[in-house]
Amino acid sequence: MGPGPSNPYPEVMEAFTRPVLGHLDPDFISLLDETNERLKQVWQTQNSLTFPVSATGSAGMETAFVNFVNPGDQVVIGVNGVFGNRMCDVAERAGATVTRVEEEWGRAIDPQRLLDAHPDPQIIAVVHAETSTGIRNDVAPIGEAKGDALLFVDCVTSLAGIPVLIDEWNVDVAYSGTQKCLGVPPGLSPVTVSDRAMERIVEKPQSWYLDLNMIKDYVTGEGARAYHHTAPISMLYALHAGLGVV
Repeated sequence: MGPGPSNPYPEVMEAFTRPVLGHLDPDFISLLDETNERLKQVWQTQNSLTFPVSATGSAGMETAFVNFVNPGDQVVIGVNGVFGNRMCDVAERAGATVTRVEEEWGRAIDPQRLLDAHPDPQIIAVVHAETSTGIRNDVAPIGEAKGDALLFVDCVTSLAGIPVLIDEWNVDVAYSGTQKCLGVPPGLSPVTVSDRAMERIVEKPQSWYLDLNMIKDYVTGEGARAYHHTAPISMLYALHAGLGVV
């Protein structure tokens, strides 16, 4: 076994043969809305801002940090593999002061170490299932005792493979990738954001493309949508089909 990309479901490959619609076509908007609702089921959340970022999983990671990190913010990050390290890099590029909680690769991080690492962090972040080692880190105890901190969780490998309970675990921002347990080729990053997190969103993030202030008016809401970018139509067909199988 390997970390993926996984082989797509037959239903997913068939979905790629559908005609390409415009990214503001009412039929496509309906498909996007239905896909978002299916993602809520997989994430086990009622978060209204739940949608696929139009890029791979690392863009989901960047979406989390560029939208919620202000320069000088204290961010605690668990590191026991490649993607914990990447979180640190992305957070520092967004201006965070990062406290690394290191563990030997191949060993899970004690949640209490993350909670004790800083007295008043703005963000605590951890990889749920570390792709590079296959280790699962326990999220629930962090969400239960995080205080005022936002909790970010990397679920690229875990989503649809093992239980991911966003609301029950009090996770504020989580992201995944389509190419693992969702059985879809790489190309989209499902993201879910709590209302609590949206109250702290950066007014003008460093990234225009990943700015949730603008994206939310395209991917969610009633009636007409505000154009933000050209969505990857065929990948949305594929994700919709993959979620149908899951």
